[in-house]
Amino acid sequence: MEIQPKRRAPSSHKQLSKSPKGHILATLILLLFNVAWILRASLSRNVEYKPSLHDVQKCAIENLHANTSFLDLASPITKDEFLERRDRLAQALVASEVDAFVLEPGYTFQYYANTSQSDWEPWEPEERPFLMLVLPSSSDTGAISAKTAFLAPHFEEGRVRMLGIPSRESELDIVTWEEHWDPYATLLQSHLFADSESRGHRRRPRLMIDEEMRDFIARGLANAGFETFGLSQEVELVRQIKSSAEVEVLRAVNTGTVAAARAMRPCLVAGLTEDEVRDILDAALLSVGFGLFFNIVLFEEDGALPHGGFVVGKKKLTHETMVVIDVGAHYLGYSSDICRSFFIDSPPKEKKSSIRTFMEAIGVLTKLSEAPDGNPELHAEKLKVWDIVLEAQTAAAAEFKPNNTAANVDLAARKVIDEAGYGYGFTHRLGHGIGIKGTASLHLSGLLWLCYVQCSDSLLAHESPYLNKWNTKVTLQPGMTFTNEPGIYLEGKFGVRHEDIYLVKEDGGAELLTGRRAVGPYDP
Repeated sequence: MEIQPKRRAPSSHKQLSKSPKGHILATLILLLFNVAWILRASLSRNVEYKPSLHDVQKCAIENLHANTSFLDLASPITKDEFLERRDRLAQALVASEVDAFVLEPGYTFQYYANTSQSDWEPWEPEERPFLMLVLPSSSDTGAISAKTAFLAPHFEEGRVRMLGIPSRESELDIVTWEEHWDPYATLLQSHLFADSESRGHRRRPRLMIDEEMRDFIARGLANAGFETFGLSQEVELVRQIKSSAEVEVLRAVNTGTVAAARAMRPCLVAGLTEDEVRDILDAALLSVGFGLFFNIVLFEEDGALPHGGFVVGKKKLTHETMVVIDVGAHYLGYSSDICRSFFIDSPPKEKKSSIRTFMEAIGVLTKLSEAPDGNPELHAEKLKVWDIVLEAQTAAAAEFKPNNTAANVDLAARKVIDEAGYGYGFTHRLGHGIGIKGTASLHLSGLLWLCYVQCSDSLLAHESPYLNKWNTKVTLQPGMTFTNEPGIYLEGKFGVRHEDIYLVKEDGGAELLTGRRAVGPYDP
């Protein structure tokens, strides 16, 4: 009898792989495995979430454009107003007992002649003096008006006439000098001062020098034989007291700058850096026709440095971050300067999905613990300090009254902060005048920005008078405009500052030029 060899039983693996049911089961297992990893990646996305700058930017601009009524009442300064400014200057010169006011292209030149330094020289100021002189002229009735003249290199005369400087005369009065002449001696010997002796002036011609005049020009004038003086209070008042047209432009640019910051806030998300938030706000300002001026965005302990520093820019935003934004823009030749301190909105709490619960149960996703809410004590102090600074700003606003001293306004805010126990953290003056002074678009960062702030105060949106506790001799007058910007800065922790613009009114009630003040840290 023939013995048949025993056949090996087929393995279950081979049976499974060869059967239709096995193929289906293997495919299902592979499919479930892939779906699990896709879900895992999707559900874990919040851990490494990087916000879309495009979406945040779009949101900020759309919010801002929902209401641009702040632009409605502002219009460019007219030719007649430039001429009237020079007439008021001429009257102030008579009161100051000087013969002429002399200035070179800059902010003061822009105020009186509608020509900025960059209009004259797109490059940096050069060594050849181009000067404007405003001289008092008396009519037969004794009325004082301005006689305006210029000193310019001969080869630049044509370019001066093309600047479009407002004038009552059909031709500008220009004293020209050749490259091999002394320009200052040429001015002294010109028709503008030739009849000094005939008018009975037994003295050298007296020139009042603008505060922005470069030193070598001031020395050149003095060495040529002019008697030179600094600004008098009467002359400073000409610029300090704003016309109704100036007020409307200041209202537009400052209200619009606040509106841009306020429109951006609900669009911000955790993960953005200080520099990214700055760029988002810059784009919003540009979208309504404003020019960029400065923009300091500071998070948490960086905000304890009032003007930032070379280390800022890269810190990331969280829902516990106290954000401080100090920002200014340009519009129709005038500057804004506002500050807001706030939190971003907390994300809505989402109920954990059944899919995630299943994924955690089978071990594909690790179980997440509840996210911490941050430091409750620190958050409470932020809210407390925010309210104290707002109260200090309210107290100062009540002191913007005619004939009150600049010192009293500062002291009103300082008293609130001192009594709250944070006097050590209010490290700067309360505010300053604001108007035409500003500078071209700045995107300085790091050490350059720190040097800019500390070394170049004249480049900022700062005009006199200045609100500090020692300024007891300067009194407020109707038409003056000021920043009101108290702050508390706790080094290593956070800072808070609120800044709005106020107009001193004849009736004693200051007028807010920034639309509305901050209401709370989630509604700045």
